[in-house]
Amino acid sequence: MARRWSSTKCRNSVRTAIASACCRDWRLAGIRGWTAATPTAPRVPSRCWTCMVAPGPARRRCGLPTRRQPRCCRRDGRVPGAAFGGGRRFPARGVDMNSSPREVGAAGESAPRRQTSMATHYLRYSTTNILVLLAGFVSFPILTRLLDNHQYGILGYYDTWGMIAIAVAKLGSQHAIIRFYPYVGVRREMVSFGTNLVVLPMLLSMLLWAVFAASLFGYARVSGVEFLLVLWCVVIITPVQVVNSMIQMVVRASERSDIIMATRIIGRWLELGLVLGAVVFLQRSALAVYGGKIVAAVLLLCYFVHWARRNLHFSRDAVDFTHMRQGMSYGLPLMANEMVALVLVAVDRIMLKQMTGDFAAVGIYTIGYSLATQINVFLNASLSEAFAPVVNRVYDSGGDVAVRALKDRVLLPMTYASFAIATMLILVGEDAMIALAGPDKAASGAVFVVVGTTLALFPLINISSYGLLLRKRSMMVFSITAFAAAFNVAINLVLIPRYGYMGAAWSTAASYAVLCVACYLWCPRGLARFPDLRTVALSTGSALALFAVARGTDMFGVHAPWPRLFAAGCLFVLLYALPIWLLDPRLRVALRQWRKGAA
Repeated sequence: MARRWSSTKCRNSVRTAIASACCRDWRLAGIRGWTAATPTAPRVPSRCWTCMVAPGPARRRCGLPTRRQPRCCRRDGRVPGAAFGGGRRFPARGVDMNSSPREVGAAGESAPRRQTSMATHYLRYSTTNILVLLAGFVSFPILTRLLDNHQYGILGYYDTWGMIAIAVAKLGSQHAIIRFYPYVGVRREMVSFGTNLVVLPMLLSMLLWAVFAASLFGYARVSGVEFLLVLWCVVIITPVQVVNSMIQMVVRASERSDIIMATRIIGRWLELGLVLGAVVFLQRSALAVYGGKIVAAVLLLCYFVHWARRNLHFSRDAVDFTHMRQGMSYGLPLMANEMVALVLVAVDRIMLKQMTGDFAAVGIYTIGYSLATQINVFLNASLSEAFAPVVNRVYDSGGDVAVRALKDRVLLPMTYASFAIATMLILVGEDAMIALAGPDKAASGAVFVVVGTTLALFPLINISSYGLLLRKRSMMVFSITAFAAAFNVAINLVLIPRYGYMGAAWSTAASYAVLCVACYLWCPRGLARFPDLRTVALSTGSALALFAVARGTDMFGVHAPWPRLFAAGCLFVLLYALPIWLLDPRLRVALRQWRKGAA
C-alpha cells in the first residue's frame, strides 16, 4: 500500500517515490510519523537520508541500481554490493558528498556548502607544509648524521626509481580526478565519477603492478640475480602509495583542505617517528628507512580506505568505459608529462650513479637536493595544491578575466617571498647546510644553493604562465616538459664527467630556465600574467641592498654557521622585510583580506 512520509516529522526526507515489491521492509528505516492521504496525493513512502534507497521506479530516475534486491532498505541505508567496500550510502540529487544530513532540504537538494576561499586553502596548505617542513628539518640533521654518503646515495637512488614506478602506476588518474570532478554535486555524476575515474583506474593500476611484480620476481628466480632488499621495499610500497594518492586527490578535488591538512601532517610525523626509530634502534641503513616508510604508508591507507567507504560513490551499473577512456585520454598525456618531469628533477641521480659508479657522489647530490626541495614544499607545493582546484573553478565560472585577477592576488606576496628566499640562499645557504647536516656534509652546500635558488624562483613563472591545462592542452604541456627533460639529459652528459655532482646541479638550473621560457612562449593569449613592475622593482631593490650590506660587511666578521645565520636574519628583517612592508600598502591590504577570508 502506498504511503507518504510526513515532512514535518522527518526533516531529512527528500523525494517521494512509488513503493515496489522489493522495498516491503521500508519500515526498517526507523522513521516514524505519518500523515493521512489526500484525495489527490496518495500516501507513498519518501526517500530519506536514513533510508538512502529509492524504491524501484525512482531508482531508475536517480541512477541507483535498477535490479531488485530482497532487502534494499537496510537500517544503515546501504545498498548491498552496489558501492565501494560492499555497500554505499547515496545522497540525494544535488547533495554534495561532504554534506551532512542536516544540510538536506525537503526538495532533495542540499544546502550548498560554503565555498572555501583561496585564502583559507592557502593558509591550510601553508600550515601543513610548514609542519611538514619542520618534520623535514627534524629528520634531516638526524639522518644525515646517522647515514653516511653511501647509504644516503642508495636511498636517493632507489627513491628515484620509486617515484617513477608510482607515476607510471597511477596512469595519470590524479590529473583526471582534479579536472573532471563534478563540482555541482549531482548524485548521478558523483556515482559515475567515482566508478569510472577513481575505482576502475585504481583496479587497472593494481593489475599493472601485479604483472610487473610477478615478472620481476620471475626474472630474479630464473636468472639468479639477487636484487637489494631496498628494491623489493620499493615494489611493496608502490601500490600503497598509488591508492593513497588517488583517494587523496578526490579529497583535494572536493576542496576539503582540512582533511588534506590533517592527513599530511599526521602521516608525515608518523613516518618521521617510525623511520627514526628504525634507524636508531634497528639498523643505520636505507633499508631501515624504507621499513618505517612502509608501515606509515599502510597506516595512512587504512584511513583513506575508511574515508572512501563513506564518501566515494561506486556502482556496477554506472560502469562506463567511454567515460573512463575520456578521463584516461586526459590523464595519460599528463602521466607522460609527470614522467618527463621526474626525468627533469631526478634523472641526475641515476646518471651520477651510472657515470661515476659511486653511491657517495649520489649521496652528496641527494643531500643538497633534498634540503632544496623543502623550500619547494613550502613555496610551490602549498600554492599549487591551493591554486589548482580554485583556478579550475574560477576559469569555469569567470573565464580569462577571473583567472588573471586571481593570479594578481597570488603573485603579489609570492614575488616578495621568492626573491627573499633566493637572496638568503645565496648569502647563507652553505652555512645552513653545515649547521643542519654537520661539517662532514659541507660538500652538499653548493648543490643546495644552486638547486634551492632555482626552485625558489620557478613558481613565479609557473603561476604566471599557467593556462595550457585550463584549455585542456595537455599534449603541449607534455611536449614542453619533455623538451626540458631531454635538454637536462643532454647537458648532464657534458657536465657530469667534468664537474661531477656540481655539473648535475648546474644542469638542473639550466633545464628549469629552458622550461620557464617555453612555458611563457606557449601560454595561451589572455592567461599570462606577470608580477607588476612596482612589485618586481621593490623586491629587487631590497634584495640588492641586503646582498650588498651582507657581503660588504662579511656578516660583521662572524664565521661560525649559526651566528652567521642569526646575523643574516637580522639584516633580512631590517633591509628586506621592513622596507617592503612599509613601502607597499597593497601587501598589507592583501594580507588583511587573506586573513579575513581565512577566518
